[in-house]
This record gives sequence, structure tokens and C-alpha cells, in this order.
Amino acid sequence: MYLKKLKLNNFRNYSKVNITLTKGINIIYGKNAQGKTNLLESIYVLGLTKSHRSFIDDSLININNNYLTIEGIVNNNKIDNKFNIYIDNKSKILKYNESVIKKVSQYISKINIIIFYPDDLELIKNSPQLRRKYINLELSQLYSNYYILISEYEKVLKIRNEYLKKMNKNQSINKTYIDVITGYLIDKSIIIYKLRNKFINRINEYCSNIYENIMNLKGFKIIYKPSIEIDFNNPNLKEYLKEEYDKKLDYDIKLCSTSIGPHKDDIEFYLEDKNLKYYGSQGQQRVAVLALKLSEIELFKKYKETTPILLLDDIFSELDDIKKNNLLKYINHDIQTIITTTDLNNLDKKLIKKSKLFNIDNGNIIKIKEVILDE
Repeated sequence: MYLKKLKLNNFRNYSKVNITLTKGINIIYGKNAQGKTNLLESIYVLGLTKSHRSFIDDSLININNNYLTIEGIVNNNKIDNKFNIYIDNKSKILKYNESVIKKVSQYISKINIIIFYPDDLELIKNSPQLRRKYINLELSQLYSNYYILISEYEKVLKIRNEYLKKMNKNQSINKTYIDVITGYLIDKSIIIYKLRNKFINRINEYCSNIYENIMNLKGFKIIYKPSIEIDFNNPNLKEYLKEEYDKKLDYDIKLCSTSIGPHKDDIEFYLEDKNLKYYGSQGQQRVAVLALKLSEIELFKKYKETTPILLLDDIFSELDDIKKNNLLKYINHDIQTIITTTDLNNLDKKLIKKSKLFNIDNGNIIKIKEVILDE
């Protein structure tokens, strides 16, 4: 899979953009605040319908306009497909090959994107909510039905929480009703738990070796942490979860909220027995997230039989020469990679020679045929 053409209208600092990318390595370079990150963001939005930097869609619109459009031609298995996104301050319209897609779940897994950017350190440092959001997005790209599943779970969770508030106020309590709602929640939860556990197990098949190859340190792993202890081989898992919800019911009524379930899950990053959130250096944390995302490439290859589009936002400036060279082993023409940098001298000269280069200056993109590097 690769993005052949990208057209932007009124996206961030771009009034109009129309560029053709290579299916190999593309390098976008220029000074700070010229629009490099914005370009990668537009590609991310094209694939996942949401920005990784902003929760508010209309904040993406150029300040002097009231709408934006993103258009991309994506080639997958030698077939071109056209994607369009239109956003104004009231609506968002998704199109696939000129047909309007009304459900995000029918769109979101069609373009597979992996992005690494400087703020990804927050994936380790920040709250479990951010890590759950990340897992949900990645699983939605791998399994189109997962987006529907998590949406249905959140709807049932909302209904349960609203009824817990009524129970807290002793308003017409119906114990049978809360049991039925909890049963629905458990059914959704079991599928989510199993998919998340499978995802982390599959990531761990690759990420330890990737981390070791880049950092020369052994023992890296990612641990899935459900909010309650779960034996995934338990044939009576549904009954076990029902007992756990029953034990927590009085507490949940006081809390007016559901205290256990996938909405309370987390993942943790470990190097041997050291939790990198608390005991890892910034360099160790950065490569931990990078190893996670590079591992995902292997999952897409194996389970979707395609390669995702890899976006690398100014990561080479954060790595020393040894780690840069180790990382370069994972960047090749088998996967479309779009790299941003403020300085081409941060990149390996061999990488530059086999890449397509674009220079950005205040929202203007120019294809560069030849560059002169410092000796």
C-alpha cells in the first residue's frame, strides 16, 4: 500500500497542495514552522479521519477559510483507490471512490498508517486513556469490526453508568435490568479483552528483537494490563466476570460509574523488570515506542497481507549515529516511508540518494532534484 497523490485545500498553513509521492522513501525537509508536520498530519487524517494532534476537526481548517479538503490516491495491490475528506465547522464527509461513506467503521481500515512523532513519548509518560485510545485505533486498522465493537461497548457502558446514577438516588431500582445491561457489557468486554491480548502478544513476537537491534539492550516487552485479573484460557470467563461485576456493584452505585472493564485497561513498557514509565531514560522510552510501531508493520504484512504507510516526523534528530544506522535497517523500499527533517545532514547520505526529496517553505512544496550536503 502506498499514497501516490495528495491534494490539500485549506489544511492548516496550506492553501493548495498537489504532490506526487514515490512508493519508496520520501523526504520532506525545511526549517521549523513551515508545514512539515502539517503535511504528515493531513495524511494521518486521510487514513484515520481524525488528527493525532487535535481533537477538534475544524481546528485543522486554514485560518482564512471555512472548510478544508484532503484527497488521496492510494494504490493497494496494484489497484488505485480515491479517498476524500471534507470538513467544515458543522460537518465531515468521507468518500471512497466518489461514494459517500456514512460510517467511519467502513472507512477507517482501508488506509493503514503508522506514525512516529516526537510527542509519542506521551504514549509511555501520559495516562492510560491515551494508551487505550492508541490500541483502539491500531486494532481498528487491523480489524474493521473492532471500531464497531468498541463503539457498541461505549454505548452500553454509558447506559449502565446512567442507571447506576439512578440506583444511587434509589429511583425505581430494577435489579434485573442492571443484570441484563451488565451481561451485554460482559459479552462485548470478552471480545475486546481477547483482541487486545492477542494484539499485544503478536507485537511481542517482534518488538523485543527490534528494540535490541536499535538499542543493543535485551529484555524489552510490552505487558497488557486489564483492570482485573483475567485468565484467557478460562472456559467460564463470562461467569467469572459476572461475579466480579456483582462484587463491585455496591461500589459502582456509590461511584455512579463502572469501575472495571476494558475502559480501564492499560499497557506497560518494560526493559527486563524495569517499568520504562518510571525508570527509563528518554532515549529508552523513545525507542520503546518506535519498536512498538515498527512491530506493527510486521502485523500488517502478516495478517492483512499489505504494508502500511510509515510516517516519521523528525525522529532522526533525536537519535545518535549508532541508533540512526540501526533504525535505517528497517527503512527500505518495501514500505512507503515519509520522513520529515529540518536538516538533511541528520540523515544518511545513502538514504537521501535513494529517496524522493521535497523542500517546504511556508506552505509551498518544491520537488528537489539534487541537494548538496555538508561534508
